[in-house]
Amino acid sequence: MQRILHAGLKIVMLHSDMTDFYQRLRNSTTGEVSVNKTTRDFFSTDGSVFRVLPQIVTYPQNEADVVETVVLVAQEAAKGNFFPITTRGKGTDQGGAALGEGLMMVMPAHMNHFIGMTKDTVTIQPGMIYKDLQHLLHSHGRFMPPYPASIDFATIGGAVANNSAGEKTVKYGSTRDYVESLRVVLANGQVIETRRLSAKELRQKQRQTDFEGHIYRNVDYLIEENWDQLAEAYPRVSKNSAGYDLWHVKGPDGSFDLGQLIVGSQGTLGAVTEITLRHVPYNPQTHLIVGYFEDMEHAARAVELIMPLKPSALEVVDRHLLEFLHEHDPQQIRGILPDKMPGIVLLVQFDDTKVRLQASKTKKVQKVFNELAFASRVATDPNEQVKLWKIRRGAAAIIWKFRGAKKALPIIEDGVVPLEQMPKFLEQTYKLLEKYKLDIAVWGHAGNANFHLQPFMNLGSQVDRKKMFELMNDFYRMVIEMGGSTCGEHNDGRLRAPYLKRLYGEHLYGVFEDVKKVFDPLNIFNPGVKIGVSLKDLPKQLRKEYSMKHLADHLPNNYDN
Repeated sequence: MQRILHAGLKIVMLHSDMTDFYQRLRNSTTGEVSVNKTTRDFFSTDGSVFRVLPQIVTYPQNEADVVETVVLVAQEAAKGNFFPITTRGKGTDQGGAALGEGLMMVMPAHMNHFIGMTKDTVTIQPGMIYKDLQHLLHSHGRFMPPYPASIDFATIGGAVANNSAGEKTVKYGSTRDYVESLRVVLANGQVIETRRLSAKELRQKQRQTDFEGHIYRNVDYLIEENWDQLAEAYPRVSKNSAGYDLWHVKGPDGSFDLGQLIVGSQGTLGAVTEITLRHVPYNPQTHLIVGYFEDMEHAARAVELIMPLKPSALEVVDRHLLEFLHEHDPQQIRGILPDKMPGIVLLVQFDDTKVRLQASKTKKVQKVFNELAFASRVATDPNEQVKLWKIRRGAAAIIWKFRGAKKALPIIEDGVVPLEQMPKFLEQTYKLLEKYKLDIAVWGHAGNANFHLQPFMNLGSQVDRKKMFELMNDFYRMVIEMGGSTCGEHNDGRLRAPYLKRLYGEHLYGVFEDVKKVFDPLNIFNPGVKIGVSLKDLPKQLRKEYSMKHLADHLPNNYDN
């Protein structure tokens, strides 16, 4: 019988080793541990097109359970029994980062608590649902701006893992801009707390003789040695989640925040057990202006003129999505669209504290729309705004529920380009879809030139499965050639990790490999994600059909071990 093969990420364990490991895990942790096939099947899919079956599912009760699990897995890995950890939230990830062949550590079951709040920060466990945190903050007149579209389902831990962003990012930035500190379990079981350190505090950390000191010394060395290459390689875009973010760790003043490297690392560097976030004032009274355009050229010009006004949201929906909604759920957009079907719809929102300033900015947007759009409307009433936002916010939900063999697949759904490239980007994308004879749904963040493009394909069709990879290669090559990034907010996962080397170049990709080795020398944290992923690894992981049904029935109640 073959043992676990580390390099090939193929998990094959002697039955006796598996049984022994399972019993040790059950005896040393307080949370549930399951090898039940139904439970494992439940966690074999996420929001991506992949399926990967875990061997064990655990539900840690607390940080001590996480530490004990990491220590046991590391001990097994040192003996040659490779049984890696994938930390999971609710499974909304569309790149396959919430999947793993080894041990699935599911956080929302128990580690979902609110811990404390100050006037500027809030501390929570990673399994807390984003919507619950947002409601709590709203009750104090505060909010977390970079919430994703999946706010009703997604966990805070998942948002940190992906450096998630959303409709408010155009004004407020992404998740990493709000992370104050993290508690992280390292690969040897040591628990550290990250925050921004002064140059003096960094030197003190580097003098430590433990694993934490080793990490601080080596990460600082990698940044200093590759400073010029890092500056040259960063995509010239307003949002980017590709690779390991070495750019935001060390400040010009010598300050150092290791947490910035953990954010967006998708659980490949350690396991986060506690998160402290900065929150900001929330103003529910907003102005919303919707513009209806003939084409992207006119809409892009409008975006260019609107951006200096600092909108809190600047979203886009194209005719492909509108036509899909009109055909499959006309009630969703009834009374929202003009008689003439627009090529592009822009939604612009202002949330400035002073309502008079909102009104002034709204008039300026109306002037732009009067020149460039063929119709527009303004909404200040919250109920009317909710109705208008259905054009954008209801899109994904309708698409997910669509019944039919062909589904809107998240395979080219997070490309981001420089703002001036937006018209060319959409034009070239439409040409790609014509080349492959595909229908598509298009929506996204116009202010960031970050688009969610989901072609309708049948995962059960061998023709479509082959076409999928050809389309991906063409699309990501196009994005990179335009100076963009392969992912603006949904991160790499299994899906986009094979394109990291092309995006950043051989040298910087090697630096990313070094980062992974510094943090995780035994490769026990979420392998097959971020680093060491090839396109040839993906076809065997493809599902036969696509759905998001796991979101409706999360966390099985029956633990039959």
